[in-house]
Formats: sequence, structure tokens, C-alpha cells
Amino acid sequence: MIDMKTQAYFNTGEGDSLQPIDIGHRDYVCVVSADTAFWALVRKDRVSGTQNESSLLSEYCKKAKSFADEMHALRFKLRPSAVYFNPTDRCNLNCSYCYIPEDLRKSGTHMSAAKLLKALETLKGYFKSSLPREQKPQIIFHGAEPLLNKEAVFTAIDRYKKDFRFGVQTNGTLLDGDALEFLTSRDISIGLSLDGHTDSIADRLRRNWRGEGVSRKVKEVISRLKGYQNYSVICTVTRENVSSQVKIVELFHHMEVPICMLNPVRCTLPGGYRQKPSDEDAAAHYMSALDRAYQLYKKTGRKLVVANFANILISILAPTARRLMCDISPCGAGRCFFAVSSKGDMFPCSEFIGVKKFRGGNIFRDDIRAVLKTAAFRSVTERRIEDIAPCSRCAIRHFCGAPCPAEAWTINGRMDSRGAFCRFYEEQVRYAFRLIADNNTDAYLWDGWDKGTLTTFNLTGK
Repeated sequence: MIDMKTQAYFNTGEGDSLQPIDIGHRDYVCVVSADTAFWALVRKDRVSGTQNESSLLSEYCKKAKSFADEMHALRFKLRPSAVYFNPTDRCNLNCSYCYIPEDLRKSGTHMSAAKLLKALETLKGYFKSSLPREQKPQIIFHGAEPLLNKEAVFTAIDRYKKDFRFGVQTNGTLLDGDALEFLTSRDISIGLSLDGHTDSIADRLRRNWRGEGVSRKVKEVISRLKGYQNYSVICTVTRENVSSQVKIVELFHHMEVPICMLNPVRCTLPGGYRQKPSDEDAAAHYMSALDRAYQLYKKTGRKLVVANFANILISILAPTARRLMCDISPCGAGRCFFAVSSKGDMFPCSEFIGVKKFRGGNIFRDDIRAVLKTAAFRSVTERRIEDIAPCSRCAIRHFCGAPCPAEAWTINGRMDSRGAFCRFYEEQVRYAFRLIADNNTDAYLWDGWDKGTLTTFNLTGK
């Protein structure tokens, strides 16, 4: 904390570092304190005097410690409140970029209903002792394809509906009328995947084991979910569809999808890495898609929230209100959530399932608290952006987090390195600051996103 009894300036002596960054705006630049994630927008004709501007310096110094404490708590003091639970290793699809090894998807294990219920009972006990009474933990049935083990999953949902918030991430091909009625009547969060605005594009990426595309079935499910607000659709962005992101947004908006994600492909296995588009292509088409989502909102009054961008925007506006924890260092793996495989093995994140090095223990044999402290988990939870080059000197490091540790380890063989898509994240942050400069953020965010948040600093340097 800067001692206000002595003279202090930004960037010298005991003063904090305040770095100017070009956000591509005609009138404003942004100045950022990288350590605390404090920022201010400054008119370009005033930027030269900003670092010594007494009002900005004085007000910042009053809040600097609280900013630092808030960021430290967000990075190091959170406890797990969610579990990505794979009730089966198997999948009925063979997507070209899948991060789960093929042998697991072909012939892996189903978890029995009895074991699934036992695991949830264990998790119930753990969360009861680790979370505030009013906070209900979340279980996301994930995969592989969880609905291949539908009977066990649905039994578990009904048995523990008072104890957990449930979600199901599914490829959608097994969602018949009865399954949809079961999930929607219980307000279960549903996540679907569709990777193209045309069948020809989508089906090149997501196929069953016979090589047949499934996009028509997924679109049918999306149509049947019209009006249901607790679902989302993920589009995994690859070389195949990177240039059609605007068209994907148009399709999702037309089908009244409430929330989507345009996620760059994870590069944790060779199939994903081969599908990786360049950062420049990914960013350019992504920004065009965000522009299009805004245009459609202005035209129709109906939002299509692009959740992965909304999370970056919120990380700037209100860091503790972010919903996703991939874009921070350390990431949420092992800190905010962990993953359980069909055998009960515990991993920091689903991206690590199938990699023995990151197996921390087993939910049926080991104490959860002890597993969270194992070397397998600590290798992820202790991955700090300050130890990664060039991230350690990057002004926007706390809006990005150098994701993803699974990618970093797979691509580079070590954790103290970047994952993929550094430039892509840079451009997202610049785009977000331009929206803030133009006072145009709410169109990109969930309604009520700021419920419970407080304004702690209101001097922008404008």
C-alpha cells in the first residue's frame, strides 16, 4: 500500500505501475494497474499527464489495498462449489477435436446408479462442511456423453434435487421428448453443441462412429427448447468454421437461443491442435460475430449473450461477478471446481481426464480435502501468471489468465507457459474496453448481471 504521508507517483519509487494500452478507440486509451486489475479510461489528449494527475493518484491510493485484497481473494481464497461429473467414459460421437482419448470414448466405463448415488452423498457431505449453508453447490453431468448413462443420471437428479443445482452438458442426440420433459420440468441447465450454421460444416466436425453427421438432430432439440431459458449452445471454433461465426450467431439468434459460447478449440490432444485456427483469424471473425449479435439485439430487442465474451467483459467491470473461471490465474480447476470420472477418479478439470499424472485420488477411497492438496492438483492450482513469460509483464494479465493449463502442459510440456490463443484474448480485452468507452456494455451481458455488486471507484480520467 502506498503511504500517503510521503510523495508518491505512478511508475516510480513506491508508486504503483500504471500502464497505458491502446484499445483501438478513436478518443480513449486505457491505463491499467496490472497487479490489482485497476483501470481507467483516459482521453488521448490527456494521457501524457495521467500518471501524475493528483486526483487519479489520490483516489487510487485510497483504494489500492482493497483492490489488491479483492484480487488476491478471487485468485487464492475461493473454495470448490461445483463438480464436473462424468457418469460414463463413453460417447456415441467421434468429434474430430475431442479432448477425451478415443479408447475411453469407445469402450470406457459406465458408473452404476448405486455408485453415482454414493458419490453424490460423499459430495453432499463435503460441500455441507465447506460452503455457507445458503450456497447450493452445482453438479454438471459432463462427458463424453452423460445421457448414455441416462437412467443413473436421472435417478441421481431426483434423489438429490434439494441438495445440488444440476446441469447436463450433452451432444443432444439422445434428448427425446421424455428426456426433455424430465430436464425442463426440473429446471435443469442444459448445454448443447452445434458447430456450424449449415449441416455441411457442422457435420464435418461432429459425427457418430459411422461417420454420420448429427446437426439436424441438434437443431430439432434447439427448436423444442424454444422459450426455455436455462439452456445454452456451444460452438467450438476450428479451422472449419472460424470464418462463419457471424452466420452462426445469426442462426442462434433466429432460433432464439438465449446464451451461446464461441469457444476456440481446446488443443489438449493432437486432433484439437490440428483444428486450431490462427489467433488473427479467430479474433477477427469473433469480433465480427459480437458486432452482429449487437446489431440483432438493436433490431429485435432480443439478446443473444455470447457467454465467453461476457465473462471477459465482467472480469473488467466487476471481477468477483464473473461466472466462468477459465480466464484467471490460477484458473478455476481444483480451486472453484474439480472433475470426477466414471471410475470415481478425481482430476482438477475434465480436460485432464485420461491423463494419469493429474489424477489426485478417488472419491470412493480418498478424502476430498486431501485430494485437493495433492501434487496433481497443486500443479494446477499453484500455476501463477506471474511465473509465465511474457504474461508476467502483460498489463491485462488478470483479464486473461493465460489459459489453459491443460493446453500449456500438452503443447509445451510444462505449466509455466502459455496455452493457445494469446492474441485472441488480447483482442477480446481491447474490444471490451471500447464498449466501456462507448457506454455500451449491457447489450452484451446477462440481464441482472450486476445484482449484488457495488461501485467502489468512480473516477475514470475522462
